[in-house]
Amino acid sequence: MMSLSVRPQRRLLSARVSRSQSFAGVLGSQERGPRSFPAFSPPGPSRKPPALSRVSKMFSVAHPAPKVPQPERLDLVYTALKRGLTAYLEVHQQEQEKLQGQIKESKRNSRLGFLYDLDKQVKSIERFLRRLEFHASKIDELYEAYCVQRRLRDGAYNMVRAYSTGSPGSREARDSLAEATRGHREYTESMCVLESELEAQLGEFHLRMKGLAGFARLCVGDQYEICMKYGRQRWKLRGRIEGSGKQVWDSEETVFLPLLTEFLSIKVMSLPRTTGQHDPVPP
Repeated sequence: MMSLSVRPQRRLLSARVSRSQSFAGVLGSQERGPRSFPAFSPPGPSRKPPALSRVSKMFSVAHPAPKVPQPERLDLVYTALKRGLTAYLEVHQQEQEKLQGQIKESKRNSRLGFLYDLDKQVKSIERFLRRLEFHASKIDELYEAYCVQRRLRDGAYNMVRAYSTGSPGSREARDSLAEATRGHREYTESMCVLESELEAQLGEFHLRMKGLAGFARLCVGDQYEICMKYGRQRWKLRGRIEGSGKQVWDSEETVFLPLLTEFLSIKVMSLPRTTGQHDPVPP
């Protein structure tokens, strides 16, 4: 058996928490639910997404909202996401400038139909760039609100620690400790809600099975089982090696929802041709 797994720190999970009153002053009314924006795709003719197999759908499970915030992990994801969106914007801006230059050069000696096609491509890229910029602004908005709640939570934690280490004192001191504890709990809930909303902006994680690379270790008639685990999402597929060396799999593609604090685990097992235990794939 070959296993590739990286496990994050263990954390508690619970159902989705409601937004606190203190958080309502940052992003809006308390009744407003989390916003979800669809993932973006490059401009061009729309294509019907490939149909997922029954096995793929069976092992895709929703991920509950966290109960304990993970600010360090969110910082890493936000930095990587902003870097990717910025690079994506730059690529399409360069493509837009290239097409605009072709339009200027072709106005003198080109056919009208060719110029019309170039103009359609430029307008399509412009619309896509506006969508990307809007998506990036929403991510910045969520991250800024998250940083505000984090600072408030840190301040409330320092107050709780200060009141707890001292003597019980008067009734006013006990009331202040209770108020600081309540504020710390509210800010924690707000951070969890914001993490869930930012997680909804990550789009989709597409996986496609192209085959096993075992070279001489892959023999005709061998059968394999692969299990991928991503949080509470699963994907299990089986395949075999045919006489021509072609690999045939019962499932070739699936979609996972990106998660902030989880890592992908992959296990590959060699299925026996007869009854018996599974033989591990050589590393």
